[in-house]
Amino acid sequence: MKHAPRILIADDEPLLCAELQAELSALWPEACVAVAGDGIEALRMARELDPDIAFLDIRMPGLSGLEVARTFGSRTHVVFVTAYQEHALAAFDEGAIDYLLKPLDTARLARTVERLRARLGTPPPDLARLVQQLAPKKPPAWLQASVGSTIHFIDLNEVVYFGSELKYTRVVTDQMEAHIRTPLKDLAEQLEEAGFWQIHRGYVVAVKRIAAVNRDADGALWLTLRGHTDKLPVSQRFQHRFKGM
Repeated sequence: MKHAPRILIADDEPLLCAELQAELSALWPEACVAVAGDGIEALRMARELDPDIAFLDIRMPGLSGLEVARTFGSRTHVVFVTAYQEHALAAFDEGAIDYLLKPLDTARLARTVERLRARLGTPPPDLARLVQQLAPKKPPAWLQASVGSTIHFIDLNEVVYFGSELKYTRVVTDQMEAHIRTPLKDLAEQLEEAGFWQIHRGYVVAVKRIAAVNRDADGALWLTLRGHTDKLPVSQRFQHRFKGM
């Protein structure tokens, strides 16, 4: 490659973008690194820059990283950035050059840069099959949840949070607590499309119901909810969501 490698970062979390840009600049000083704050901006910048490499958040407003990757064909090496382990494994298996899990791990990024350096002289893989495989399903508008022997139809907009309980998922609204049989891990990705965030292996919360984020004496983060007395823990894996708060 005769020109300095052109790298595009696309993620809607400004702090993560800044961290990734700084790390890449340190690990690969000769690279030209540009940043887009969402999928639509990423698509526009990709047309202007024709990047050799793109670090794409799988979930972004406007256009997802998957939709942006689809436009690259086999012109750009793609590294997917995701909070979901299953996305990461699928990306690796299907030929994406690598993946990064949130929060960022510097050692992992360094290994990714080494692989990128080695592969820049080869054509990038076509990610069409991966994009189709990872495309998120639309969340349900209604949930059929049980309370004892009664089945309730719950509007998704009324749910405050979901909690994992053994073989079931607890559905908490302002009026009731009910259970569904679908495991929380199978719901989490779909629910992001409807304004929910996974904050812990065992909890997914409606973003509009988050009132505050508090740190206790041990350094752990807890969410206080609007109109609800329950407090929910935030695991280390998902604390990057609240770095700007």
